Amino acid sequence: MLEDAMGRRFYYLRLSVTDVCNFRCTYCLPDGYQGKPDQSFLTLPEIRQTLTAFAALGTEKVRITGGEPGLRRDLPEIISAAAQTPGIRTVALTTNGYRLAERIARWRQAGLNQLNVSIDSLNPAEFHSITGHNRLPEILRGLEAALAEGVSVKVNAVLMRGLPDQLASFLDWLKTTPVTLRFIEVMETGDHPAFFREHHISGQTVKQQLLAAGWQAVQRRRDAGPAEEFWHPDYQGRIGLIMPYSQDFCSSCNRLRISSTGKLHLCLFSDGGLDVRPWMQPHVATTELQDKLTALLRHKAPSHLLHEGQTGGTQNLSIIGG
Repeated sequence: MLEDAMGRRFYYLRLSVTDVCNFRCTYCLPDGYQGKPDQSFLTLPEIRQTLTAFAALGTEKVRITGGEPGLRRDLPEIISAAAQTPGIRTVALTTNGYRLAERIARWRQAGLNQLNVSIDSLNPAEFHSITGHNRLPEILRGLEAALAEGVSVKVNAVLMRGLPDQLASFLDWLKTTPVTLRFIEVMETGDHPAFFREHHISGQTVKQQLLAAGWQAVQRRRDAGPAEEFWHPDYQGRIGLIMPYSQDFCSSCNRLRISSTGKLHLCLFSDGGLDVRPWMQPHVATTELQDKLTALLRHKAPSHLLHEGQTGGTQNLSIIGG
């Protein structure tokens, strides 16, 4: 079992397969992707080795992230590798929804259980302004296709000052839409401190509004993400809140991250990744990677220091999948 010095156990792996993204979201990559799209991202054999090692240490859920993972041509094979790994019960994917409607059936066939799609506004003009793309109707059609395939769907929306109708419009939508909407607080990264200061809103404000309107807390599963979830009998959808600046946010941490270049990140906002790629090679015994992961986990800090204004080595969230 992967367990740190504080007794936290890690059932959830966020596996980035690329840091390339074709959107230009204002809070992440406002100038577009600036890296090298031809750099050596993890290969399918390295990914299989990694999945096997994590599953042997108790990992039950894998989320495939980017960048935009849909830009990898072998994404169905990656999904299949995760689904076929003994011990992995849930295979999830986070995407910006690009060409989702035409791809979701193949992803589902490969073994995808859960899908997270980023939609920060249901207003087409605002969506275009935030992402640099006028694709909201296309992405919403992709959501419908995913639901028709039987995939559990969540929608990620960054909670931002300056979008006054954001909560109200999503609440109307959730009346008849059976998805979980997750509001994520703007997080300060090295590239965007000014954006954070201008747009950050505490999720606690939304939480109090929900509780006052009769929304009720959902019991958290051990392989769940960091969101506090709420349900209401009058709504088909649910709402989750990810509030990294709240007290004790890190006490329930259950997830680790592997970057697209083979770095282990013990925290989204750690100072840097720990290179484990030499142990991810297929000719290396899986037990060697397990031993390396177990040893490195002892160095996981009790908490991030976001509340003190320290953002660590995270320049933007596309680097390690958010």
